[in-house]
Amino acid sequence: MKIAVIGLLTIGALTLSACTENKEKTSNTTMQHDMNGMKEGETMEDMSMNANMTVVDATKSSANLDDLTLNYMQLTAALADDDGGKAASAAKNMVQSLAKIDQSNFAAEQKKEYADIAAELKEHAEHIAENAGNIEHQREHLDLLSADFYDLVKDFGASKPVYKVFCPMYNESKGAFWLSSSKEVKNPYYGKEMLTCGEVQEEIK
Repeated sequence: MKIAVIGLLTIGALTLSACTENKEKTSNTTMQHDMNGMKEGETMEDMSMNANMTVVDATKSSANLDDLTLNYMQLTAALADDDGGKAASAAKNMVQSLAKIDQSNFAAEQKKEYADIAAELKEHAEHIAENAGNIEHQREHLDLLSADFYDLVKDFGASKPVYKVFCPMYNESKGAFWLSSSKEVKNPYYGKEMLTCGEVQEEIK
């Protein structure tokens, strides 16, 4: 009986050792494969982020959204910095930029689509502009505004890639996203309290 038990333990130990060794070999092989595919200047963290990121080609149109996009990025940056005053100013600039977008080359269907999205963007931007002293209210409207801005960028394009960044904690853990001009996470929903909470989910180019 003792011999049988010792034999089973020996076999178990050998099996565990083999599994561990195989796992290490697999891990090393995978790492080597990843290293071979790494672009110059790219880190393992960048590769991991890119592997989990969806790339979406936006519909291209004649719309110039550069000023509007800049204002939106200034808005999220201000909220990430806990500055309701600058957020209000950026939101006011968004309203002005919306009014200046040239729609003369839009097809009839594009005009209707743009009008619907622009109306929602304007409403939420105005709420943010009017509530410089209530940053939590501003953040509530950023959540809604970002969803509309995401639709606008996907449907009308942008001159530079933008990244959809998701925060799983906001709105009682229901989550919310914002758009960023870089992969660096600076959370506008929590600001300095949880500045780096979030992950890049999508690139729109």
